[in-house]
Amino acid sequence: MSIWDYMKPAQTAPEPTQLELAGNALAVTWNDGGRVALPARLLRQQCPCAACVDEWTNKRTIAAESVPADIVLREVRPVGNYAAQLAFSDGHETGIFTWKLLRELGAKAVLDA
Repeated sequence: MSIWDYMKPAQTAPEPTQLELAGNALAVTWNDGGRVALPARLLRQQCPCAACVDEWTNKRTIAAESVPADIVLREVRPVGNYAAQLAFSDGHETGIFTWKLLRELGAKAVLDA
């Protein structure tokens, strides 16, 4: 037997098969069959960019309540094979949302509902 007989294949993380604007949300369909609609306001509140999160302390610099309730998601742009860049109606468009982050936000949205 070789070492390869003892190694387990790495489990791959879920990836989206479809990202689309759905009303005022981002609808994400996952390759494991899951589907979630992430509200634009939640996504803007959770933006991971350097303008919204301090790079040294990792603390959020934007207050959740400062994001308008009527904020609109304007555009979704793919970033390689690992993320999407989102553009919002307040002009903010520097956040890159990884598949992992979108999955975590989707799980949280389901738990909070």
